[in-house]
Amino acid sequence: MADPAASGESGAYVFKPHERPFMPGSPASPDHPAPRKFGYLLIGLYLAIIAGFQNGLLIANLTVLQGHLDLTPVDTGWVTVAYNMTNACMSILLYKSRQQFGIQRFVRVIMIALLLANFLQLFDAGYRMELVARGVSGIAASGLTTLAAFYLMQGFPQEKRIAGFLLAIGLAQVAVPLARAISPLLLADGDVYNLFVFQFALSLVAVGLVNILHLPPGETIRSFEKLDLLTFPMLAVGVGLLCAFLVQGRIVWWTTPWLGAALAVSVLLIGTAFLIEHNRANPMLQTRWMGSRDLVKFALTGALVRVLTSEQNFGSTGLLSTIGLVSDQLVRYYAVLSAATLAGALLAILTLNPADLRRQTLVSLAVIAFGAFLDTHSGLRTGPVNLYFSQAAIAFAAVYFMGPMLMEGLLRALSKGPSYLVSFVGVFSLSQTLGGLAGVAALSAFHTLRTKAHLITFANSISPADPDVAQGIGRIAAAQAGTMTDPALRSAVAGAQVVREAIREAAILAYNDVFFVIGSLAALAFVLMFARWIHDRRRGHNPLAAELAALQKMRAGNQ
Repeated sequence: MADPAASGESGAYVFKPHERPFMPGSPASPDHPAPRKFGYLLIGLYLAIIAGFQNGLLIANLTVLQGHLDLTPVDTGWVTVAYNMTNACMSILLYKSRQQFGIQRFVRVIMIALLLANFLQLFDAGYRMELVARGVSGIAASGLTTLAAFYLMQGFPQEKRIAGFLLAIGLAQVAVPLARAISPLLLADGDVYNLFVFQFALSLVAVGLVNILHLPPGETIRSFEKLDLLTFPMLAVGVGLLCAFLVQGRIVWWTTPWLGAALAVSVLLIGTAFLIEHNRANPMLQTRWMGSRDLVKFALTGALVRVLTSEQNFGSTGLLSTIGLVSDQLVRYYAVLSAATLAGALLAILTLNPADLRRQTLVSLAVIAFGAFLDTHSGLRTGPVNLYFSQAAIAFAAVYFMGPMLMEGLLRALSKGPSYLVSFVGVFSLSQTLGGLAGVAALSAFHTLRTKAHLITFANSISPADPDVAQGIGRIAAAQAGTMTDPALRSAVAGAQVVREAIREAAILAYNDVFFVIGSLAALAFVLMFARWIHDRRRGHNPLAAELAALQKMRAGNQ
């Protein structure tokens, strides 16, 4: 009998009953010897980190890339859009591709996309090529996370393979702060080319590893229909325009006319795609199920937590930048966040309880509220060490909630049937990507408005006619007497410095307002969810009882 780990698709291998793939497009689950299991586990860990690095290294070095390519903030925003628009949508297409063409072809496509994305950057061919590379990178990252999950699941015992899936998602999140921690080392000599070489080297190793140890074969079915060629491009373009609206809105501000047009076309395209899917005999997306009360609550909860955890990518990072700290001074800070994120991923798996999935979400909301409120007293003297505890808590919570959320979505989808999984994949991907972008956009807009409000307050209190202000300007001007001989120039420079300090102080106060809003929203969400959780506990009701019963019935019918 052929080795299932080395053969092609299911035609080359006859599955035993317990080895059969869970669903078409997934690898089989044969009984591996211990050394092979260990190999699958190591490769899965590596692929999960690489998947996270595709976005993590971009976020960590976006400012460096902007300077290297001489980009405007709007140009840099399009680089972010290119990654997110492909990453958000391709999970749907890749899922159906695995079902139609098999797992091995899926692996080859993902590896080619990964190599291509990182190979293009080696030539440093300019802005347009960077956009292409980032778009392809979004495709690769979407597939790599799934590929990492498949490898990790092969390394776990049969009854614990769901842990491999959850670990892959968690490790991809760990890679984001880890990328910030190692980026200063890569750019120590100021050459951004080192970053491109590093990414390409990582992708070469990944290609070698998946060719050394293949995934077991899977089963294929006819998945694509002609109408998919219409609805998927409409959905992809609509989501892409929505990503552009959320990213560019905070850069060019929301009153820019073309943003309104982009949002309107986005709503039209996404709405039309969903209308077509709603009336199909065999839809790609189960719109009736996606519009159900439980799925809407699931999507909103996931998006809300992603909005709340945007405080870390925007709030704390922006605060430290405003204070004047650079990436070289934040290596230890991001190392702490990486460790906290890893702890959250591991603890989420260890404490996962299908009978009480809401408990972990409640813990995450409480921790986010606690951490955000701790940061509301930040000031000019705040340093990374002052944020270790609060931001580590938020980093922990950001990934701790993801395990139960994924488990809830999977249970709801699988209880309906394997065809509903593509809808779950779409809901989860869009809620996470768009929730993250919307969170940053909303917080950025709020921060801008609060900064202006604080500046108006300062303007009313800072006047050259005020004796204290005049005395301060005089001290600053006197300190520059050794370099400037013109008294008028010294006074003007001193006044400008006072204005800059006022702007910086206003920005810091606005970040405190951001932290307060995040803490308040998290606390409110916790109170509402906690009340519902207590109500269900007293009644002895499990919100997923029907789904668990349906899965047990399906499992009994297959045996």
